[in-house]
Amino acid sequence: MTTTPLNHKEIKIILATADSIIAQGGRTQLAKILKGSKEKKLLELGLDKNPGYGFYKDEGLDDITKKINWMIKRDFLELEKFGRLPLIVFTDRGWLIQSDQYADKLIREWEEWLEQGKQNPDMTYLKDRNRQMILLMLEKIKESRNKAFIPYLQLWGEVDYKKVRAAIRETISVLEGNEPFDDSFLIERKEQIQRALEGCWWYEVLG
Repeated sequence: MTTTPLNHKEIKIILATADSIIAQGGRTQLAKILKGSKEKKLLELGLDKNPGYGFYKDEGLDDITKKINWMIKRDFLELEKFGRLPLIVFTDRGWLIQSDQYADKLIREWEEWLEQGKQNPDMTYLKDRNRQMILLMLEKIKESRNKAFIPYLQLWGEVDYKKVRAAIRETISVLEGNEPFDDSFLIERKEQIQRALEGCWWYEVLG
């Protein structure tokens, strides 16, 4: 039986869930997380803290696996062999969507820190992250116009590499009103993400 096409929410949830096991877990492990399995190994790895844990709690593992296969067939995820094990990795299309979600997640974390009055957090956790995603995060911070982020940006600028430091300085300058903000990059990216999400329907038409 053909799997019913997944909606945008499901696609995003499955991508976000896959993120924590990229190149470390396979299709079965991803299905178990989405099911909300109480398997000991899964709990020991802390995968019950995954954002998609139990999202498909009322569905069987076979049906969840079919949804993952749908994601693979439609070029959101793929299986890559590491040794003899086929592990889940992002395609370019899947990463386009997930990197945007992850950048938003990092910014939401900063917003929570501000609400909690958190000062002097260790910003080394952002070092050596995917460079494109980090630059995207900075563009989104510019768009937010939130000057309260400046102390965090300054702390971050003390620990990261030269190119990221330059982008951080530019972000601070925009937030301080010293430079204009050009939103054309984010507008184009939103359009790309929408096309990536909707493109899956063309696969259904073309078979």
